[in-house]
Amino acid sequence: MDTLNFEWDEHKNEINKKKHGLSFETATEVFYDELAILFDDPDHSDDEERFLIIGTLKSSKICIVSHCYRDNDNVIRLISARMATKSEIRYYQEGV
Repeated sequence: MDTLNFEWDEHKNEINKKKHGLSFETATEVFYDELAILFDDPDHSDDEERFLIIGTLKSSKICIVSHCYRDNDNVIRLISARMATKSEIRYYQEGV
């Protein structure tokens, strides 16, 4: 398994934990889900190309993470993370 490099704004991480109950540290687990689904998220930034990934955490819960790539795609920058909604869970399960 390749090692992935992650970064995030620590202040945004604290806000995310309070708002969604999910830390960016835990959210990185979704990137190791071999069945995760990655798709473009063009509606949420004019400055950079953003993506969403939906997949399972080690706890078997399904979450969705907004992110972008930095340094020639060598670093994944987390923007936000939350547990998936019922419709997103269905989307993931049907895609798997």
